[in-house]
Amino acid sequence: MKIGLAQINTTVGDLAGNQQLIATAYSALLEQGADLVVFPELTLCGYPPRDLLFKTRFVADMQARLEALAQACGSVPALIGFAEARAANSPGRPYYNSIAWCENGQIQSIARKMLLPNYDVFDEARYFEAASEVSIKTWKGLQIGLTICEDIWAADPSQAGSHYAQDPLEILAQSKLDLLINHSASPWHRGKTKQRVALIQAAAQKCHCPVVYCNAIGGNDELIFDGNSQVVTPHFSKPIARLSAFEESLKVVDTAAQPNVKSTTPLVPDPLAATERALILGLRDYAHKSGFKRALIGLSGGIDSAVVAALAARALGAENCIGVALPSAISSQHSRQDAAALAQNLGIQFHELPIATTVAAAEASLQPLFKGLPLDVTEENLQARTRGLLLMAMSNKLNALLLTTGNKSELAVGYCTLYGDMCGGLAVISDLPKMEVYALARYLNREHITIPINTIEKPPSAELRPDQKDSDSLPDYTLLDAILERYVERGWSAQDITADGFEAETVRSIIRMVDRNEYKRKQAAPGLKTTPLAFGVGRRMPIVQKYSN
Repeated sequence: MKIGLAQINTTVGDLAGNQQLIATAYSALLEQGADLVVFPELTLCGYPPRDLLFKTRFVADMQARLEALAQACGSVPALIGFAEARAANSPGRPYYNSIAWCENGQIQSIARKMLLPNYDVFDEARYFEAASEVSIKTWKGLQIGLTICEDIWAADPSQAGSHYAQDPLEILAQSKLDLLINHSASPWHRGKTKQRVALIQAAAQKCHCPVVYCNAIGGNDELIFDGNSQVVTPHFSKPIARLSAFEESLKVVDTAAQPNVKSTTPLVPDPLAATERALILGLRDYAHKSGFKRALIGLSGGIDSAVVAALAARALGAENCIGVALPSAISSQHSRQDAAALAQNLGIQFHELPIATTVAAAEASLQPLFKGLPLDVTEENLQARTRGLLLMAMSNKLNALLLTTGNKSELAVGYCTLYGDMCGGLAVISDLPKMEVYALARYLNREHITIPINTIEKPPSAELRPDQKDSDSLPDYTLLDAILERYVERGWSAQDITADGFEAETVRSIIRMVDRNEYKRKQAAPGLKTTPLAFGVGRRMPIVQKYSN
């Protein structure tokens, strides 16, 4: 059978735009000879729709557009993801996460999702009712199992135990399927691709049939969907076909074919290459889907702002990026030079806007209130907040999305200034630990130097007081990142981390910083998720709490 895989980039809530994308992809795959066209999970509304589902007309409007798509379908079925309204007054949640089998001008049947993820960034049990049985479609004498994303994840080998009491694949494996289809909206993070490949291969082996996996592509808020749609058969260890990673793709795959190295798009093998492409996709879609064509970056001469600027230039085009250096009275000459050199290397607009006069005016205004009090971090933060004030003004006036430049290590321990360097609309690298930022900077320089070598090699500094270095306030970043990974991402206790070979007081000190800065993170710009557990919707810690482990 020739399956058309429609790996399309939809926008959450854009029912009209998504309908057009679906119709265009369907027509294109028909021309390529598809016998069946498969779309990702919740294609029509985009994933995740979240509380849009609770708007009174949203699901009804979606249903109307689904029916219009079905009417345009001929003898080649289109399998379209949508949110299905349940019968009025039915007990349970109001909707199903469903797939419509559209053929010969009608919705012929509907498949519903059994396993509803309710962990990390997922909260489907807030909206959807789980299907009570698996879905099998008999079509042209073939038995086709229809699953939706999480339905094949019950036996995820990376989890210590299953989130679910049943495994749809165990039931489907007893049904002598000819084909298994999985409609997915599986967001990317570091290590997810290999994890997913293993699951799809396991599903093919368990059900003794080819598996068609169609995944979403694009950025929606903090989530990045990488595509990597593929077709796997139980007879081969590698996919017989794979679609591109981090870009839209339409492809017809013959499930009877054998693997062809030349025609199969390879996985992105280098983790840094995958991170770069993911962040470029996430940044581009966040900006464009929000209505921004241009980006604004405050350039400090440091590594973080340099990496963000380099990614922005690749995502939006150098001609659409504006770099602004905002030196204070204590900014070093090398930082000013590094910022200018970066902008020149990238080919982006560059401006220098000194802040010493503005800071002095703020200090003079506050002086009567602060009389007799010693200088402290308050005066340091006035510099950061002055930069935030001016950058936000430029963002407003120039209609350019201000990108914040803090990394995950700094955000974790609160080494950032609320209403200062945290100002902005998107925190591009807020899920990259500091050492990964360094690695990515070197990777971005792989073909030619864009990020000045001095920016990479000099000791990191916030430059809010003379001769300041990050190491004055924080442990070495290699040590810090290792402890943060255990505490934030794995959820280890101080005792667990200390037992793993780390000095007890250092561990306790870092944990205290993480816990007491939750209020900052709750006010931070949304960030692009690149690790298994990012700060944001997937991590829901109380701001005020007294538990200490």
